[in-house]
Amino acid sequence: MGCAVWGHAPWLGGLYPSGTASRDFLKTYAQRLTAVEGNTTFHVLPAVTSVQRWASQLPEGFRFLPKIHRDISHEGPLVGKTVLAAQFRQLMAPLGTRGGPFFLQLPPSYGPNRLADLAAFLVRWPTETPLAVEVRDLAWFRRKTLAQLDALLSSLGMARVLLDTTPCYDAPDLPMRLTQNSKPDLPVAAHVTCGFTMVRYIGHPRLDLNEPYLRQWASRVDGWIRAGIDVYFLVHCPVEDHSPGMVRRFQQLLLERGAPVPPLPWDTAPGQLPLL
Repeated sequence: MGCAVWGHAPWLGGLYPSGTASRDFLKTYAQRLTAVEGNTTFHVLPAVTSVQRWASQLPEGFRFLPKIHRDISHEGPLVGKTVLAAQFRQLMAPLGTRGGPFFLQLPPSYGPNRLADLAAFLVRWPTETPLAVEVRDLAWFRRKTLAQLDALLSSLGMARVLLDTTPCYDAPDLPMRLTQNSKPDLPVAAHVTCGFTMVRYIGHPRLDLNEPYLRQWASRVDGWIRAGIDVYFLVHCPVEDHSPGMVRRFQQLLLERGAPVPPLPWDTAPGQLPLL
């Protein structure tokens, strides 16, 4: 469980003890949470020395989920991007066992009419490297189309990212207006296609308004874990300041259900602070 970023300075005095140097943000983050969505790799290709430094700061058992660079995912058809994808995987190789599934986010303009293009790309992705795919065109969520997509992913042992933006779009105050990186208003289709799944929960800035949604996810995740599914639960928020608190609340809800999850490192970290 974790967030989409780690370099968020407003977490000082909350997730990070006051006075934590920015160079120690990732190390401190990994002492409190157990996964991070590597959103930074979507925007900028890091130097290999940076990836090596990240790996050196992560404990065993932590998972860094690299988000595939936008030049691959957002620049036209995926066909022909196999070499670029291989180069990206090689760049992330220093993460070693700290690396989680790769995350391919497709733009809203990439619809079901490109299913053949997507399939051609995915069949060339190495089966030993886990991959989760997020679609953002509403047309993917028609029953027949979604079944085709899920069948493709299942046949390849890949996950469909389960994106939940409803806590923000159900709210009357429209918190998405607070961010330049707005998330799409899509239905939640909580189907697991392989032995792992990746949930991206986009929470409302008010923790109390997330309670019914987090409880529903806790029920799903508890069931999946008991069925032997590996779950990566990543929290985003239009006001990122509140994301760690949502992760911690979700952990509490899982424990209340008796879910077989280990303690969150944050709960025993030195200098821990209240939920928010």
